[in-house]
Amino acid sequence: MKAIVCGFVAAFTLAVVASAGDYVSGYSRSNGTYVAPHYKTSPNSTVQDNYSYRGNTNPYTGSTGSNYYRSAPSSAYYGGSSASSYSNSSGYRSGR
Repeated sequence: MKAIVCGFVAAFTLAVVASAGDYVSGYSRSNGTYVAPHYKTSPNSTVQDNYSYRGNTNPYTGSTGSNYYRSAPSSAYYGGSSASSYSNSSGYRSGR
């Protein structure tokens, strides 16, 4: 019985991780900088499930997100349209 339960848990975990992101092949930017292959979250209408969002953990690297995305309306930390923002390396607008 334990083996069956463990098998279901493992299969469910694998399915969640497999569907959690999109693989991005390595590439060179126009300025010559090489970007290594990596995974990114699938595009959707919220920033709260991004690996870099505060409190989330990247299942591939184990790193914990620390970005608040204060200028994104879907963020719990949204500061309104007057929030100071900048573009990070993933192209999202994020607050400081």
